[in-house]
Amino acid sequence: MLPKRHRLLAEKDFQAAWKRGRSFYTKILGFKISRNDLTVSRFGIIVGNKISKKSTDRNRLKRQLREILRAKIEKISPGYDLVVTALPAAPGKSYQTLERELLTGLKYFKIVKT
Repeated sequence: MLPKRHRLLAEKDFQAAWKRGRSFYTKILGFKISRNDLTVSRFGIIVGNKISKKSTDRNRLKRQLREILRAKIEKISPGYDLVVTALPAAPGKSYQTLERELLTGLKYFKIVKT
């Protein structure tokens, strides 16, 4: 599980990242990133009803994305709020595909050390 200090929880934090943030999209994930004035980076994951009507499918996708972020947290630069949005092509993708797409987004913003 992603540590609490690394989670975006408040609606105002999501809105701030969404309004002020820069965007990047892959085929299965969308990203919005903005600077924060903290010593850690925080992450929010959005998987809407358009992705799947089944909550189990949406929650599985969220858990997989959180686990990928948790595993890479030490390599991610501090001081950012990142919102990851699943796109309609995301359900059914393998863990490795999700990991590759998520790392593509992090590398685009140059916030991950490889």
